Amino acid sequence: MSPGQWVACGATGLLIAASLTVYAGYRDVLSIDTEEVNTDAWGDRPARAEGIHNILLLATDERAGEAAEYNVVNGIRPDVLVVVSIDVDSGGVTMVNLPRDLLVPMPACPATDEDPGVAAGTVDQLNHAMTYGGMDCQGNTVETITDIHLDHMVMVDFAGFQDIVQSIGGVEMCVPEPIDDPKAHITLDAGMQTLNGEQALGLARSRASTEQGSDLNRIENQQRMMGAILRKVTSGEIMSSPTTLYDFMGSVTDSLVTDDGFTVDKMTELAIAMRQVDLSRMRMVTVPVLEAPSDENKLVLNEGPARELFSAVASGDALPEEEEGGGEGSEEAAETAVEPGDVSVRVLNGTGITGLAGQVGTLLTEQGFNVTEEGDPVERIPEASTIYHAPDQRAQAEELASALSVVQLEEVPGFGEELELVMMAQDWDGLAVSGESSSGGGGDALAGLDATTAAEDEVSCE
Repeated sequence: MSPGQWVACGATGLLIAASLTVYAGYRDVLSIDTEEVNTDAWGDRPARAEGIHNILLLATDERAGEAAEYNVVNGIRPDVLVVVSIDVDSGGVTMVNLPRDLLVPMPACPATDEDPGVAAGTVDQLNHAMTYGGMDCQGNTVETITDIHLDHMVMVDFAGFQDIVQSIGGVEMCVPEPIDDPKAHITLDAGMQTLNGEQALGLARSRASTEQGSDLNRIENQQRMMGAILRKVTSGEIMSSPTTLYDFMGSVTDSLVTDDGFTVDKMTELAIAMRQVDLSRMRMVTVPVLEAPSDENKLVLNEGPARELFSAVASGDALPEEEEGGGEGSEEAAETAVEPGDVSVRVLNGTGITGLAGQVGTLLTEQGFNVTEEGDPVERIPEASTIYHAPDQRAQAEELASALSVVQLEEVPGFGEELELVMMAQDWDGLAVSGESSSGGGGDALAGLDATTAAEDEVSCE
């Protein structure tokens, strides 16, 4: 395996280079702290998919060098949570970001001398699981809500992230607008520039610099930065200098804590299996979410699209098939893909909330849908919010459904080309916050979810 391939495969699943600790000449020099994780106590676990390795990547503001004695009761909580799914057979990777502000039901995590534990069903913020029971409880919680079998866990201290960036000589990033965020300790001019470690850390942590000042926008910055680091590391500059390589590997391993089952031998096995990794097949996506009804500052899963994404990752179907030269098949798929502009819909309000049809109609119009009528239901009054459609309008109905929080589909023979959305008080929960469109795409489970790849930055300063 070439040096560049070593770097690429390590970077993907183990926060840029964890598996580089097995590189010849350094294996016995560098070490990684570990924490005990007892997956046998997690109860019934999701099945493994053949050829798929799922790693939970966590990032905290604590120093990983203190891992041997850190106490999660003191408040260590991950700011970043990513399920890294490595498909060994296809040579691809899917990284699914889970917002830390996500409200979820906790699994049962027993109390110990160091941890308070938590009762099953307790609804709390996702990253609070660490407070209840360390990496063990955090991993159990993520596996429970996603139904994705986790093979291992890796935690990096977010503060040490700047050492990683510094060791590779900084990363080139496009900064679309000037940034001045005192809380994140960052001030940057607009334009293309090379960020040093401190600046990169500030950008990764900054909320105020984002368009809406939210954790979701900050995740977008973190994904862009991950791609920039991957491109820098795989460019060959790092491997050409023994001194730079050693500093790089040292900064990574100094920042890591893994579960006690993630041995160097297992890292080696995974690295070898991933020697053909391709940056264009390293994809990053944020799980579809909604604003929490109980707290506008928190989030909940957008159940329909989120479950589809989790299921695809769990089964190894998250990556699209590799294209073989395009041709008529790919052109036909592009022509038949449904967009919001292809959907005409009547929006009918059965909730009893005055003006709701007009409000939802406006929001759908802003997303590109053709709203032909707004009013109250007359002919069809379902028990739950429903999209009625003709047999040949199924794809259009699915496109509309992907923009909504909760809705069911019902086929009506001879219904015509227009869809009919009837909102009912029993379950209506508004429009999706992210993942608004997800139809077509040739079997691509991430189509419409604003997925990005590590191969290039979609933000341009030109």
